[in-house]
Amino acid sequence: MRRRELPTQFHASAPMRLDFAGGWTDVPPFSAREGGVVVNGAIGLRAHVELKLGGKLLRFVAEELGETLECADSGGLAPGGKLPLLTAALRMFPVLGGFTLTTRSDAPSGSGLGSSGALGVALVGALTRVRQESLDGREFAAQAWHVETIEAGLPGGKQDQFGAALGGFHRFSFRDPDVGIEPVTLDPAFAAALERQTLVCYTNKSRVSGDTISRVMGAYERGDPKVTGALRALKDLGAAMAEALRAADLARVGSLLSENWKQQQALDPGMCTAEMARLERAAAEAGAVGGKAAGAGAGGSMFFIMKGAARDAASALSAAGATVLPLTWSREGVRAW
Repeated sequence: MRRRELPTQFHASAPMRLDFAGGWTDVPPFSAREGGVVVNGAIGLRAHVELKLGGKLLRFVAEELGETLECADSGGLAPGGKLPLLTAALRMFPVLGGFTLTTRSDAPSGSGLGSSGALGVALVGALTRVRQESLDGREFAAQAWHVETIEAGLPGGKQDQFGAALGGFHRFSFRDPDVGIEPVTLDPAFAAALERQTLVCYTNKSRVSGDTISRVMGAYERGDPKVTGALRALKDLGAAMAEALRAADLARVGSLLSENWKQQQALDPGMCTAEMARLERAAAEAGAVGGKAAGAGAGGSMFFIMKGAARDAASALSAAGATVLPLTWSREGVRAW
């Protein structure tokens, strides 16, 4: 193949997720000392990466943040600067010559839907495609977690990266550094009902999960009994949620979501914001059988299981100040082309 015929554009995308139960237990040091269990399902909202080779500069365009960064060479990719996730990915997976790297997200930044984890996986997908390297799903997830948590210094667990890399529903178990991957197969009729009756609401207030994570895990390391008890309860709820989904028990799924949210709120005083409390009341009045914050909490999104079709309650949640987000399940994980 002649040089001019080599590809110059590369793309990748990866799905975000809804964390049904057990979130927080995938975060160290709890995940290292006691082990965690998280159940999540990949959704149709995705993070997207496009890389175009050419030009003299290293140009980064983060459309989801409205930010750009230009560097003359790789010396401008040092830690501590703008767009830490993007520059960390290029430090780990360098690309020769100039390029334009553009990222975008189907959901708002800080939505609690695992957007940064999905973006990390998509970045690894695009960059390894450029470098003609081949990874499997587990490797995509592991490399993306290393980019975000180690190289970029952004604290967090591993459930987002594994959900984004693999797609579908899974029960993940964490005993650092090991990750157990167990698919959760949903009855097709139940999966359709769950999709139809789940309402995802963005509070219109993003959150910086790293701040909350540092407080919670600091309290765990100090031996705070309330935080320790809540984390252990969340781990048990992860195991129970996997069984409820397999049993196609929608009422049980709803009640476990609410119990998970109760334990989440025990982790930190700022877990439930005023906006979230307002949405929770509106959802209850509209017929929710259960719900919780998506992701770390303290802002971002919430999701609720409704008695009937979610679309029938959408206007009530919009009136309470939420942006209702579309929901479909995604069987497909990361894709690069």
